[in-house]
Amino acid sequence: MSVEGREEFVQSLARGLRVLTAFTAESREQTLSDVARASGLTRATSRRLLHTLVELGYVRTDGKLFALTPRVLELGYGFLSGLSLPEVAQPHLERLSRDLGESTSASVLDGADIVYVARVPARRIMTVAITIGTRFPAYATSMGRVLLAGLPPAALDEALAGLPEQGPTAATVTDADALRTEIAVTRERGWALVDQELENGLRSLAAPVRRGGRVVAAINVSTAAATTPLERLTGDFVPPLLAAATAISTELDLVR
Repeated sequence: MSVEGREEFVQSLARGLRVLTAFTAESREQTLSDVARASGLTRATSRRLLHTLVELGYVRTDGKLFALTPRVLELGYGFLSGLSLPEVAQPHLERLSRDLGESTSASVLDGADIVYVARVPARRIMTVAITIGTRFPAYATSMGRVLLAGLPPAALDEALAGLPEQGPTAATVTDADALRTEIAVTRERGWALVDQELENGLRSLAAPVRRGGRVVAAINVSTAAATTPLERLTGDFVPPLLAAATAISTELDLVR
């Protein structure tokens, strides 16, 4: 039986969440038709849900365009405050970004995706704007490889199920066996390097963040391939990245 067919499944709640997640960094303001198209719902259903969310304070409208309000942050506050990761990681990410002159981020694993929970942008090097809550497929990212390396075998099998035949770029590894090899290497050496697999021209280096010895998050440094040779990434960037990850892990253990 599908999830939607279960007695406990509340379809109206699921549809409301689909409307909320229809808004993205690239589509902050949308018409009713935009929301219906992005959520896969009818205009009539989208209209009812949008106006309900307006009444609840999660969405605002000028009569034509709809947009999220800051109140939506309350929906994730319980998770973020319990995790303590953004608050702990932010100063370390800022220091790492300042020292290396590059963008730094922290993310957690959600199914087969990574979700950004903290970020310090040094400059725009991606075509897609990255904000808190941005999601990317774990298999194509350095932070994803680190997080996948921390999974037990059964969970890793589930995360790698259904890989696409073609990734975001020609360099993206999508073969399951090849990915397992990359993940094993990542687990052994304690950091991951992804070279233009998420986007052409983008290189990223990531390390695990642990709490109680278990990998709970990852931090990364991202840079432009045109300005940062691989030798510099693996030589100059790895030590400060690992030091920052260790410092964050230590502080997380202290606030448990």
